[in-house]
Amino acid sequence: MRLALFDLDGTLIDSEAGIVHSIEYALGRLGATSPPRETLRGWIGPPLRATFPLALGDDPIAVERAVDHYRERFSEVGWREHRVYDGIGGAIEALAARGVALAVVTSKVDLYAEKIVRSLPFGAHFTRVYAASPGSRDSEKTAMIARAIADFDVAPGAAAMIGDRHFDIDGARANAVRAIGVAWGFGSVDELRGAGADAIADEPAQLPGLLAHRA
Repeated sequence: MRLALFDLDGTLIDSEAGIVHSIEYALGRLGATSPPRETLRGWIGPPLRATFPLALGDDPIAVERAVDHYRERFSEVGWREHRVYDGIGGAIEALAARGVALAVVTSKVDLYAEKIVRSLPFGAHFTRVYAASPGSRDSEKTAMIARAIADFDVAPGAAAMIGDRHFDIDGARANAVRAIGVAWGFGSVDELRGAGADAIADEPAQLPGLLAHRA
């Protein structure tokens, strides 16, 4: 493997607190009832414009107001409300030492993604951060992965996408790159297997080994 592309939320960091608190804040500002926390965990990954309608219905104006309120809180405090998964730093260091190029591919909008990645203890190892546009209504993973393998000038067979949701696996398979699921994030092992993951890591320490060869 010459290039490893990492999802952010649920793969490098546990960002549940910042995201869920900001969703609850946004819905509260609109007088809407927030779904249970377990339901909101499933909202982590897809774009806000795909998830807010689940609570607000088919009301584009309300959805846009919710997005604005979410960003109001997230830009102030939410982006800092995360923790790095135990062991992920060691996996990143091992891959960097091996000479593997590293980049982040995230559905989080570019308003925050770069700032979060650069704040991580191992953030300097990521050459590029590919993030969704502020007006995005889909995950954009397929297009971002395609852009990354072109930017790094690597063959699809020499690249891998690592993530916790089916969006990561779908994007990898659409680009014929190796799809590695992680079991510690916001998706489930069944979701990852159903999407066609080539392999699933149960813990970060397994990642360097899974990326040492193509199955």
